Amino acid sequence: MSDLLSVIRAMELVLDYAGSFGTETVDLPMAADRILQQTIHAERAQPPYDRVMMDGIAYRYGSAQTLVSHGIQRAGAPGQVLPDGSVCLEVMTGAVLPEGADTVVPVERLVREGRLIRFEEGYEPCKGQFIHRRGSDCAAGTELLTPGRRLDGPALAVLAGNGHAQVSVSRIPSIGIVATGDELVDVGAPVCDWEIRRSNEFALTGALLSRGFNCIERSVVPDDLAETIVALREQLSRHDVLILSGGVSMGAFDHVPKALSKIGVERVFHKVAQRPGKPLWFGVGPEGQRVFGLPGNPVSATTCGVRYVMPMLLAGQGLSRPEPYTVMLDADAERIPTLTRFLPVKLHHDATGQARATPCPMPTSGDFSFLASTDGFVELSRGDGVLPRGTAVLFHGW
Repeated sequence: MSDLLSVIRAMELVLDYAGSFGTETVDLPMAADRILQQTIHAERAQPPYDRVMMDGIAYRYGSAQTLVSHGIQRAGAPGQVLPDGSVCLEVMTGAVLPEGADTVVPVERLVREGRLIRFEEGYEPCKGQFIHRRGSDCAAGTELLTPGRRLDGPALAVLAGNGHAQVSVSRIPSIGIVATGDELVDVGAPVCDWEIRRSNEFALTGALLSRGFNCIERSVVPDDLAETIVALREQLSRHDVLILSGGVSMGAFDHVPKALSKIGVERVFHKVAQRPGKPLWFGVGPEGQRVFGLPGNPVSATTCGVRYVMPMLLAGQGLSRPEPYTVMLDADAERIPTLTRFLPVKLHHDATGQARATPCPMPTSGDFSFLASTDGFVELSRGDGVLPRGTAVLFHGW
């Protein structure tokens, strides 16, 4: 197996062809969970004025402890001027600090008698308290967001707060998922003893949707070379990415590599030193389409989809690459001398907050009934013996 690609090298090759899926401009409400493709600067200082932080009064520190109310400074209204003397303005949270005032006293610390307002007994305010100073959050022109950021709630708030009703984001690629095999039947169809229901495409669809890829078409082709060629040519013409399940091994009816060659897809690699998923195929279409041929066994297809397809799609959208997510093995794990091992695990956190992975090996790559009870898989380097409990390993979530 020395001629097989390593997992690291296979991933490098996949990312070499990630390219870009382009950009588009969308309305702000539609930008949630998309990948930003522009730099965002502060429109103005934040806050843009000295901002009152508590309902109460604004006054001139040291002027008196019993004050005469001179009116109300509401939020959303132009700032008023505080007159000289032992006076105050009643203020609302978010209001402009009146000119001449330098301290805010919250309403719960006040006693009111008509227009007279005094501090509660024993209360001593601090000069400058409860004022959010202009520009203390950021100055005008400050860089706030950069390309490659996934737009979560806080990021959307930044965009809204700086006047971006529309935003440039990565285009979501069109993805075709093609299941191959005479033994496959639809989810709701009657099933014979020698048939199995299509499941791989739904595992892949779930992984795609959870990462924001929602432009998906699913189809199935039988184990026939001519029909496979026709179907894949049609799919290739409609999608940026093809994900094929099955038909990439060495069997007499594994037609996918030959069919892809016939329609002009250039092979980049076939087979990787890993288990499960050794027959993994990757190539590039005549117009730059990225094509993955995943093994047909469910655990293999799901694992290869998460390990290779998802990172390529995210890289093609320009997502800033996160730091590797490592966890600690919670039990010894057997390695494979010549292959990287992908081992399903359940995660939990110990009393110190450390993420720990409990191995849940599947008997074969076709045994997927209990895969849903796991959280993902860890990556065990090839070699002899076991990796002992407590070893840090790379984790990939479903």
